[in-house]
Amino acid sequence: MSAVAERPAAAGSEVVDRLATHWGEAPTVRGWFATVDHKRIGRRYLVTAGVFFGLAGVSAMAMRTQLAGPEAGLLSPQEYNQLFSMHGTAMIFLFATPMLFGFGNFLVPLMIGARDMAFPRLNAFGYWVFLFAGVFMWASLPAGAAPNGGWFAYVPLTDEVNSPGLHLDVYTLGLLFLGISTTAGAINFIVTALKLRAPGMSLNRVPIFVWAIVATSFMVLFALPALNLDNALLFLDRRFGTHFFDPDAGGNVLLWQHLFWIFGHPDVYIIVMPALGIVSAVLPAFCRRGLVAYPLVVLGIVSIAIISFGVWAHHMFATGLPQLSLTFFSAASSIITIPSGLQLFAWLTTMLLGRLVISPPFLFVIGFIITFVIGGFTGAMFALTAFDQQITDSYFVVAHFHYVLFGGAVFPILAATYFWLPKITGRMFSQRLARWAFWLVFIGMNVTFFPMHLAGLLGMPRRVYTYPGGLGWDPWNLLATVGAYVLAAGLLLVVVSIVHALRRGRAAPDDPWGGDGLEWATSSPPEPYNFAVLPEVHSRYPGWDPRTSDSVGIGATEDRILADGRRTIRTSELDGRYEQPVEMPAETVRPLVVALGLLFVFGGLLFAWYWVAAVGAVVAGVTVAGWLWPSDRSPEPAQVTA
Repeated sequence: MSAVAERPAAAGSEVVDRLATHWGEAPTVRGWFATVDHKRIGRRYLVTAGVFFGLAGVSAMAMRTQLAGPEAGLLSPQEYNQLFSMHGTAMIFLFATPMLFGFGNFLVPLMIGARDMAFPRLNAFGYWVFLFAGVFMWASLPAGAAPNGGWFAYVPLTDEVNSPGLHLDVYTLGLLFLGISTTAGAINFIVTALKLRAPGMSLNRVPIFVWAIVATSFMVLFALPALNLDNALLFLDRRFGTHFFDPDAGGNVLLWQHLFWIFGHPDVYIIVMPALGIVSAVLPAFCRRGLVAYPLVVLGIVSIAIISFGVWAHHMFATGLPQLSLTFFSAASSIITIPSGLQLFAWLTTMLLGRLVISPPFLFVIGFIITFVIGGFTGAMFALTAFDQQITDSYFVVAHFHYVLFGGAVFPILAATYFWLPKITGRMFSQRLARWAFWLVFIGMNVTFFPMHLAGLLGMPRRVYTYPGGLGWDPWNLLATVGAYVLAAGLLLVVVSIVHALRRGRAAPDDPWGGDGLEWATSSPPEPYNFAVLPEVHSRYPGWDPRTSDSVGIGATEDRILADGRRTIRTSELDGRYEQPVEMPAETVRPLVVALGLLFVFGGLLFAWYWVAAVGAVVAGVTVAGWLWPSDRSPEPAQVTA
């Protein structure tokens, strides 16, 4: 058990009552919509992203059933195109990044010893935009107007001539809408991690997960504008007849691919980076020692964030680009494996030198390492131009992609789910159910995606809704489909184990794993104010440091209690020196109203109801003006019940 958990904070009951008065939110319908509590918003991100993951999974099962044998007729070509497009778009944009940002929302303030995110209302706004953007895109599927050009939407296949209807308009506008949420979240994470760390938490004491979230956020800010520009140009081409991607009018079809992959390849690491941070956060608790080579792991995170912007053209080796330019991208694609390898060897060394405790979160970490290494090995093969040109657009690419993203993101997400579930819900899960879930997911994932390597090497192209028999693809597709059903059973068991924990799980202690971070110094689940006394950090592992417990004891000074309002501490960027208290805003429905206004803007653009878009823009603009208008009036504390 951690030192902090052994000696909990001893804040007086009067202080706790005042903090509860200022930070508690009214248990009303309005309070539910108006909340700005990072923990409630984080839980909403997790649940919403989980629902979108389920919808994308159902789409995948329909596709795998269609491909189980040759000449199947379960889906028409049009239905298949919409399903695989929504599957990929949802998994990339509506599940992976929002799910990991959901963990970040819940955990980052706790890990750095703060009481909330730097911009709580912007945080709430980001969630509502994410929710509405996801509904905006998924609602198109039952209407038969879902995106049908893949998650990459290559032109000219997606221009108005080759893809008439609303399909690609939903795609372009939906991603532009969603990009607002992602950008807002990235800015919030950066400011929170740089300015709201606990006193004493210098940069060399910041948790690896927080490093990963901040690096990801910087990548989002640099990568997302290229995707937004791409989608805006395609929408203008389709709706207003511009010619950005039309070679006959001076445009360039490869411009789409360049802009898309300038975003797209960093996005692979935008997805994977927080997952790597999760692994570095989970391992110490189950190895009973600190992470080996902390500085090298941080260097690896920062290096990946930088190098990933120099490898985009390795997705374009078969497009006819000059061979000399391909050589540079091939080299960058090989070099980026080095910082990834640094982290891998740090994890393995930590396990080798530690005293292992085998628990479901640790099992999912092991599953991640195995599958991610396989995906990384095939990724290094793609860095070779000649090999890439031979297997491009084959099922070998599909297999590699899923090993990297399912193995590299979903396994850490499941590890994080079981690791922090007691902290998030206050309930312990069934170890037996969780272990069964791991083995079904691990076996199902490998049985699903490994045969795709072989089908791809035998020539099976990706993005086909059926295939003739007798080409040698039949047994591998059947095996992959069987594996998909096993994988689905494992994921369903994960959901069952979570529901079982919520309904019948025993109450969780504050620190069930003996964790090394500040999040385990709070109650399970944490109070609205997180810490009755804001902690002071003295080492890289405050959860194992008795001085952290001393710093939140009876002798804590008033400048770290801050019970006279909604306040937290602002510290310096580099060494975490105490600067001054910061006032935090109270709950409000304005973020929801702004998000609703933007929903009308994008809905009006989709259906060419420009007056609706104008009304939505006015509503959003006026609400933002009221939101930002300076006021000297202090907010009234919420009326909360015990």
